[in-house]
Amino acid sequence: MQTWAERFPDLFAPGYWEWGDLDVRYTVEQPPDELISNVHVVGRTTGGIVVCTNDLGWRFLPGGTREPGETIEEIVHRELLEEAGARLTGPLTWLGAHRADHRRPGPYRPHLPHPVSYWANYVADVVIEQEPTNPEDGEQVTDVLVLPPDEAAAYLDGQPEEVGSIVRLAQAMQLV
Repeated sequence: MQTWAERFPDLFAPGYWEWGDLDVRYTVEQPPDELISNVHVVGRTTGGIVVCTNDLGWRFLPGGTREPGETIEEIVHRELLEEAGARLTGPLTWLGAHRADHRRPGPYRPHLPHPVSYWANYVADVVIEQEPTNPEDGEQVTDVLVLPPDEAAAYLDGQPEEVGSIVRLAQAMQLV
C-alpha cells in the first residue's frame, strides 16, 4: 500500500518558498498547536470547494496568518469571512501542513513561532453568505468561486505551495 508521500510526491517533496525564504516539507502529522502560524481551509459547500483569486492573480484556498492570541478556530472564522465571505458550519478536520524552516533570523511577526512553524490545512463545511470583507491590510480578493473538487484542484495547479495537490490529497483521504 502506497504512503501519501508516494501518491503525492510533488506535494511531499522538500521545497523552498523564495517569497518567504522558507525551506518547506509537507506532512500529515499534526504539530503542536503553538507551532501553527498559518491556516488554510478546503471549504466544502454546496457545489464543491471554495477557491479565491486576489488582485495579483494568485489562486488559493481561504486562510491566512494567525493573529496574537488566536485559536485555530478563530483564525478560520476570521479568514473565511475576510477572503471568501464564508462562515464555518461544521468541525475542522485535520488534513496536513507544510513545515516551514525559516532562514531569516527572526519571525515574520513577533508573536509567530520561529525558526520552525507550520502552515496548516483543514477541511470543513462552510457556507458563503456575503462578499469578502477584504480588510485594508490583507489580500484583496477579487473572485470567490465554488468548483467541483477536480476543477478546484486544476484551478489551483501551478500556484505556489502545491495547492492543487492539497485538494487532491483531501479527495484521496475521502474528505471531499
